[in-house]
Amino acid sequence: MQRILSSSRTLALPFSSSASLSSSRAFCRNSFHFFPSSCAALSRSLTPSPLHSIMPQRRGAQKGQTWKPKTQGDKSSSSAVDEAVTSGIAGLNIAETNGQSHAQSSRLQSRNAQVVNQGVVPGQKAVWKPKAYGTVSGVDGASAQKTVADGHRVAVAEKASSPRTSAALSQLFKANVLENFTVDNSAYSRSQIRATFYPKFENEKSDQEIRTRMIEMVSKGLANMEVTLKHSGSLFMYAGNKGGAYAKNSFGNIYTAVGVFVLGRTFQEAWGTAAAKKQVEFNDFLERHNMCISMELVTAVLGDHGQRPNEDYVVVTAVTELGNRKPKFYSTPEVIAFCRKWRLPTNHIWLFSTRKSATSFFAAFDALCEEGTATTVCRALDEVADISVPGSQDHIKAQGEILEGLVARIVPYESSKHIEEVLKENPLPAADGAGIDLGPSLREICAANRSDEQQQIKALLENVGRSFCPDSVDWFGIDSRETHSRNADRSVVTKFLQAHPADYATTKVQEVIRLLRERRLPAAFKCYHNFHKVEAITKDNLFYRMVVHVHSDSAFRRYQKEMRNKPGLWPLYRGFFIDINLFKASTEGAAEILNSQNNTVGNANENGAGLSTDSLADDDANLMIKLKFLTYKLRTFLIRNGLSILFKDGPAAYRTYYLRQMKIWGTSAEKQRELSKMLDEWASHIRRKCGRKQLSSSIYLSEAEPFLEQYAKRSTINQALIGSAGNLVRAEDFLAIIEGGRDEEGDLEREREVEPPTPSSPVKEAVHKDDGLIIFFPGIPGCAKSALCKEILSSPGGLGDDRPIHSLMGDLIKGRYWQKVAEDRRKKPYSIMLADKNAPNEEVWRQIENMCRTTRASAVPVVPDSEGTISNPFSLDALAIFIFRVLQRVNHPGNLDKSAPNAGYVLLMFYHLYEGKSRSDFEAELVERFGSLVKMPLLKSDRSPLPDPVRLVLEEGISLYNLHTTRHGRLESTKGSYSKEWAKWEKQLRETLSLNSDYLTSVQVPFEVAVKQVLEQLQSITKGEYKTPSTEKRTFGTIVFAAVTLPVLEISSFLNDLAQKNPEAEQFLKDKDLAQNLKKAHVTLAHKRSHGVTALAKFGPFVHQSVPVEFTALLFTDKMAALEAQLGSVDGEKIESKNEWPHATLWTAQGVPPREANTLRQLASEGKATRVEINPAVTISGTVDFY
Repeated sequence: MQRILSSSRTLALPFSSSASLSSSRAFCRNSFHFFPSSCAALSRSLTPSPLHSIMPQRRGAQKGQTWKPKTQGDKSSSSAVDEAVTSGIAGLNIAETNGQSHAQSSRLQSRNAQVVNQGVVPGQKAVWKPKAYGTVSGVDGASAQKTVADGHRVAVAEKASSPRTSAALSQLFKANVLENFTVDNSAYSRSQIRATFYPKFENEKSDQEIRTRMIEMVSKGLANMEVTLKHSGSLFMYAGNKGGAYAKNSFGNIYTAVGVFVLGRTFQEAWGTAAAKKQVEFNDFLERHNMCISMELVTAVLGDHGQRPNEDYVVVTAVTELGNRKPKFYSTPEVIAFCRKWRLPTNHIWLFSTRKSATSFFAAFDALCEEGTATTVCRALDEVADISVPGSQDHIKAQGEILEGLVARIVPYESSKHIEEVLKENPLPAADGAGIDLGPSLREICAANRSDEQQQIKALLENVGRSFCPDSVDWFGIDSRETHSRNADRSVVTKFLQAHPADYATTKVQEVIRLLRERRLPAAFKCYHNFHKVEAITKDNLFYRMVVHVHSDSAFRRYQKEMRNKPGLWPLYRGFFIDINLFKASTEGAAEILNSQNNTVGNANENGAGLSTDSLADDDANLMIKLKFLTYKLRTFLIRNGLSILFKDGPAAYRTYYLRQMKIWGTSAEKQRELSKMLDEWASHIRRKCGRKQLSSSIYLSEAEPFLEQYAKRSTINQALIGSAGNLVRAEDFLAIIEGGRDEEGDLEREREVEPPTPSSPVKEAVHKDDGLIIFFPGIPGCAKSALCKEILSSPGGLGDDRPIHSLMGDLIKGRYWQKVAEDRRKKPYSIMLADKNAPNEEVWRQIENMCRTTRASAVPVVPDSEGTISNPFSLDALAIFIFRVLQRVNHPGNLDKSAPNAGYVLLMFYHLYEGKSRSDFEAELVERFGSLVKMPLLKSDRSPLPDPVRLVLEEGISLYNLHTTRHGRLESTKGSYSKEWAKWEKQLRETLSLNSDYLTSVQVPFEVAVKQVLEQLQSITKGEYKTPSTEKRTFGTIVFAAVTLPVLEISSFLNDLAQKNPEAEQFLKDKDLAQNLKKAHVTLAHKRSHGVTALAKFGPFVHQSVPVEFTALLFTDKMAALEAQLGSVDGEKIESKNEWPHATLWTAQGVPPREANTLRQLASEGKATRVEINPAVTISGTVDFY
């Protein structure tokens, strides 16, 4: 039975006994939102965390552990124990403490600090003292007791410019301290992760495979499925007033200032007059325990998403212990306990612990995915979930009805029990700030400060109060009289990697950064001066803050593959901020560092932490699926993101864009028609209103919301399409001022402008004859593209139309090739261009997309067919053929032939341009961008395996290539420290391929056959006979009704037998020819419109299962006919149709809708329909399906 757990029942998350701990290790990850994470606190018996204070011990604790309550008289000693047990074996505390003087800091650096916590000595009795969670030693009582009324009006504290500070600034900005910091044997680096969000885990399975596996795991009792709401806002991370406030990839800007204000105001609303005291305690707690809180920041001042929120608020999505080990994300029960203690907002959570509830959830989403709003979705999930935990922040009240989506993921089986216990011990607290004047709101502050971004930031920080934001160095620096750039030289990263790591955590962070650089993953390392440490800076002691900015999701996917090969590798996080300390250590200090590192690694091995296989490599434990609603996507993706295309390229290009998006999403045909009509009207409306001036995406809802409201009022169909409209909150007067063109994630600079891909529409029936066509080749030298282009040019009839064909060979073009292609396209817009040059990367693909959009052209990629590998779209077999062909060339225009001394290296370089994409990813991206894909046959399917000598020489070359590029980057192979090895390998490569030439020739598909197949595919595209391959992971559609699908042949055979036995049936059936006209038959179980989403979803557990159907009578009139049905059971559970009269419609006259058959039983009782009894009843089995 489904349970909705209210705030009146709470509990503290227990630490399980050894037995339950063992079972929980199978899923050491149950974090609050998005991704599974480590639950090390549950599995490490001797490593308590700050959460112990709200998580009482379970019965059956391990021997040797004694819990003692902390007394009032034990504050100082317990505070020391607090620090020890918080760190546990999490590493060394070698950073200077807050109270240390500079002299102490210098001595500490030279000696490399003492190890304050090496863990419990084996065999020693552990005596634990739980923390007084929410209390802080040493807080100034007078200042902490300030009321909210005083607190929020205190101006931001500015650090005094002491002589030491001025001297430090002089060192920092006028002397080249970084340049003069030499990396030698005495140079060490120490890193401290300051803020981080969950790794972005990309499932390689399709959405349907993920669903199936999730249901399977829940069915077997291996896990629960957790579902949370996706609030529509921006990522905000907070590590305390000393640890910093962060957006996704930035800090010290309007985004983080807004986040600090909203979080501070949350404390004021929750704690009332005690807010200032609690804010100080909270900041101190985060700093002492080195923690970070991640939130979804939802406001109306930072730009429009799917709906302007009614309120400005945050919802906690993750709580992370950083320490000196790998970040540990709290489980959902732990997050709830943490938030209840500090009165922070939590999300709505549903748990599904049975096959019935899990399958019902997915069915409910499929029924609502195109029309769902917050009210209908939450109501449906409440009804089908096993446990529902309402959030303390109500999405409907705070944000509105437009819901971005849901996140479903696998969590440990014990989660449901843990959540119930947490809620019993931690009731939802009251809002003590209700009715108190808290001062101006976020929107009022932004509206009153409109001069520039700096003014708004200063006003926000002043109004949040000194108790929460005692200084503003992250925003304004140290000295308000001078303006200093906080940007640091990029050589910080190089010296950080070159210096000796001072502790275990730094070793692991270096490993992450080094791998990102070596593999050339799309990520940037932005370095800044750490103003918080300016007092401690000397020429041998430097402090910086680094932001790891991942540019593309492909980086996470490629990094995950590296993690599978390197079990101890730490994850690549989203929102990754690291404090870096470069310092020199004395001989004695270096010895202590080495000794402490050995102890740390030893403890890590003993506790199975840090060096074990990382959990992210476990696909089952990381199963997650994000499910978004069409009512949100039509606003953000189709309207907002389409504005630039609409205003720059016109309605036709915009239509191409939105049709392509809907096709990718798998939108139903009905909704595509409805949306196309609405979006065409929107395009006409907004262009007419705005003229040539593009509507700003930050305030697009100012125009879109009134339009959608009026459109929705025209019909119930329109209302269902729009979802909700009309509650417009005007934002123009209080929108935050964002200078420098930063994006909504708060990047310090807009790194790149990525326009939505807008190729020729894949939904067109054919390439228009008045449009041009670009045929291009994402391949590798030796793939025969030039030879293919010659064959296409000489082919009789060309590609089946009269457009002229011409080719542009890359090896003969001087200068920028693709710029030349664009110029030719403009000169010959209706021609077919053969772009005879390898197009290996996304940058080139974007250029081709832009040409398509600006010159009215379609583009077709032609790729060599290959099985590929897990990380490359081309197999070693294909690479061998390409190199073999290149080495057969003579007098090549590009000089890449048998005479080239480094031909093998060049081919390897091209091969690695595709690294990180599997074959399926490669093909899927091309199809999604360009709507089609032509494959050129390369290798025979019945070939024998690649000879070992060929395989080995290629693998040796790849290894050498990796060594070379790691050290020298793109330096030619004939130069650098590996030049001799390259010369030797090139010789060996030629000899090996020559010895295996017969094999390499025999396994290739004959060139004339390949040309014929390519021509046929290209001609089918131009004629409209080409069927776009489906690359959409989501293979399921919107559910309208559930039914038992019946075998038509068996129904027809049964009716023939009935006609032979019954004259009335024979008379009726003789002219109906049901054997030909009966194409499908089913018994409806539930319909979304008639019976509701929940009734429909509850048939999810029975989908694809066989159910016996007993037919007892044939009923008919001159307009329709149906069989009366009685449904059987599935696994002992009776299948009950929601229809009053279960039946299978057989026939209706022209113009009579099938639903009219529902009236047959009533008509028969009134004598207006004929009823033919079937005695004995006939049973035919069908399958339960969704339609």
